[in-house]
Formats: sequence, C-alpha cells, structure tokens
Amino acid sequence: MTKRIAFQGEPGAYSHEACRNARPDMEALPCRTFEDTIEAVRNGEAELAMLPVENSTYGRVADIHTLLPQSGLHIIEEAFVRVHINLLGVPGANLSDVTRAMSHTVLLGQCKGFLQEHGIHRVTGADTAGSARHVSEKADPSLAALASPLAGEIYGLDLLASHIEDNSNNTTRFLIMSREADTRPRGKHGMITSFVFQVRNIPAALYKAMGGFATNGVNMTKLESYMVDGSFTATQFYADIEGHPEDSNVALALDELNYFTTNIEILGVYPADPGRH
Repeated sequence: MTKRIAFQGEPGAYSHEACRNARPDMEALPCRTFEDTIEAVRNGEAELAMLPVENSTYGRVADIHTLLPQSGLHIIEEAFVRVHINLLGVPGANLSDVTRAMSHTVLLGQCKGFLQEHGIHRVTGADTAGSARHVSEKADPSLAALASPLAGEIYGLDLLASHIEDNSNNTTRFLIMSREADTRPRGKHGMITSFVFQVRNIPAALYKAMGGFATNGVNMTKLESYMVDGSFTATQFYADIEGHPEDSNVALALDELNYFTTNIEILGVYPADPGRH
C-alpha cells in the first residue's frame, strides 16, 4: 500500500511541490484546511503532514503556530522550497496575448515588477493551484495564472514566462510532521529543537528565560509570540534552537527556561536541513 503525505491546498500548490521534493515515493494527499491536514495524519489516512510555517518575504504563516501544540504530532524534518513563480497560459497562448493574471494575492504582490512591465492586470484567486485550474477551464488566451511549474504540469498549461518573482531569494520553510517522534541518528548539518512555552507572570520573565540560551552558547534561530485563547496576558512563545536536548549546553538552557515558565512542550527534535544555511 502506497504511503501518503498530506498537504493543505489543491494539486499543484507549492505545498504539493514540497511533498514531491521531500517524499517523491509517497502519494500526496490534498486537504482543504491545515486542520484537515493534521487530522489526516492523526486518523491514519496519511503517514506524514507537510505544513508551511514561514516565508522569507512575508513572515510566518498565520494560524500554524497555534495548531502545532494541539496537533498531537511530532516534527521530524524541515524542508525549504524556493518559490519560483511562473506565468502559465492555455496551450497556444503567447505572452503578448495575456492581459490578466490570476493568483493568490500574496503571489500577485510578489510579481509587481513583471506585471507592470507587461501591462498585465492582477486578478485575485483563492489560491495558486486553484487559479491554474480556473485558467485551464476558461481556455481564454488573455487570462493566465501565476503558479508553480507543477501546477502547469497538472492542469496542462503552457509556460509563458518563468521565475518572474521580484525577490529572487523568496523561500518557504515547511515542517514535516508524524504521529511518532524522530529517533534517527543526528543529522550531519546539526539538529533543531522546536518547542513552545509560556512565561511565568513575574517581572522580566522573558528576558530571564532567554538568558540561559545566551550564557550556555545556544543559538536561538526563531522566537515567535502569539496570544492564547484570545487573552492579552497569557502569551505563548514558539522557538527554534540549534542543538539537541541531550547536548549539555542545551540541557542547561532548557533547565533555566523551565524555572521561568509555566510549561514547556517539545514539538520536535530533527535534523537541520542544509537549505537553512
């Protein structure tokens, strides 16, 4: 039986591309929402989930950090995908035919220079792959889609222009999640530990909690805050650090963090992807 990896979106989405790159031997399972993606793994419909957490241009993906602690899943890997945006048209269309381009509002904003240069008007679609499917169904040479190469392949569209994004370094980071924690040997590029915590209600609690990482030489690569249950006082933090909890300096830093927090939950300990460097 073919194993599955679940992702949010339609076939041809950038999350689908991430699945194909990271797990080419697995069947990609499209899901309507992030919650559905997580549930597909929890109920055994899929073995893994591919979840986007942040983009180098637009920052964190909304809602993901609040879903991770309650997911019951473990981060076992990270993956970085360069967001190459292509202009896709119906078969036989030329770039000169295109007067409108459809995509998710984020991608439309990432191709302003190209669209202005060619006098192409922006049309907002629900998502990138859905826009490609819509263009394919309309069969109108004047309407194109901004989407991934995979979307063009799936919906039978021609490549009219490639890599038209304004920011040549635009990259999305994904987390691969599983029902079981990762017990593989340490990665050759080091390890990442991801966790969430809430600080105690004492003066300068966050400052004191972070001090242990500095004094023990632990590099914190990410720290995000978000509210819990709509409260302005109960703030939860998501963090990524370099290292493994069994490393002596990481263990000391986590012990000090524990003193200034009400709870710490490890979401995953996994190999660092070479793409982060």
